[in-house]
Amino acid sequence: MSDPNLIKTDKLSVEFNIGGSIFNKKTLKAVDGISIDIPKGSFFGVVGESGSGKTTLGRALLNAVPISSGHATYDDGEVQYDLAEINGPELKDYRKRAQLIFQDPYAALSPRMTVRDIIAEPLEVMGLTKTREETDARVREIAEKCRLNLEHLRRFPHAFSGGQRQRISIARALVSGPQFIVADESVAALDVSIQADILNLLKSIQEEMGLTFMFISHDLSVVAHTCDHVAVMYLGRIVESAPTRQLFENARHPYTKALFSAIPSLDPDDRGKAQKLEGEIPSPTNQPSGCKFHTRCPFVTDICKREEPPLETCEEGHAVSCHRWKELQLNDVA
Repeated sequence: MSDPNLIKTDKLSVEFNIGGSIFNKKTLKAVDGISIDIPKGSFFGVVGESGSGKTTLGRALLNAVPISSGHATYDDGEVQYDLAEINGPELKDYRKRAQLIFQDPYAALSPRMTVRDIIAEPLEVMGLTKTREETDARVREIAEKCRLNLEHLRRFPHAFSGGQRQRISIARALVSGPQFIVADESVAALDVSIQADILNLLKSIQEEMGLTFMFISHDLSVVAHTCDHVAVMYLGRIVESAPTRQLFENARHPYTKALFSAIPSLDPDDRGKAQKLEGEIPSPTNQPSGCKFHTRCPFVTDICKREEPPLETCEEGHAVSCHRWKELQLNDVA
């Protein structure tokens, strides 16, 4: 029986050397012991504040930054790769199978290339097509899927709006025929109305082509619109993970509840019931002991300061990393 998961990680960590002396090196642990499973054909969301390690996790799964410890595997039924060990021809092949949609469509496209050349570049670099006619046919096919007109292919990026540029970026990511897409804050730089259009496009492409998405965002309302499952990150660790509906209806971790309280309400009298946070996320180079969230948590106790809570399963598909989640859940019910 084939593995239903396309991506699996086991205690994945990513560290960066940020200087110091030979005898006292300083490291920044951007991702700290993360274990997740991303099912094939799913839309997997990763949310958290800036600095929580979301982007680094996504780039580690693309092999764009080196994995310091732990394991990450890719298995699409045709090939299986250990992303911590992959190199050479295997890495070149993996580049065809895993692609990235960047956050800023204005900075992601070369102003000196036409749209046709931008979309065709991965095909030419990876050697996926043999003739110009074959390349052009593939470019036109992907452009149509991304709702780009054929006359757009002759223009340069400056002639397009933000939403159109993001569709060009999506087309470039799809043209190599990948199975895994990391969308890193891919609608954050767009107007709200354009965001909805791009999200609907991503969802329709995912369903049509059977792709697997990791959707990175800081906006829970955007995640609710697209994702099947959501992992909440804080200071390099996952503090809660659950199916989207389950997370929205019954969040267990104080940090997740605080993120919900930040979602704007149309009712000016609705101040929300979730606890709002004070202070900023601690520096990854000087992390607090015990639970990483205890410096901002309104429910902190002595054990939170001493011991780091495990990621504990509270019900099927739902896991939380908090010493007091059972107690806080009872208080919510009461």
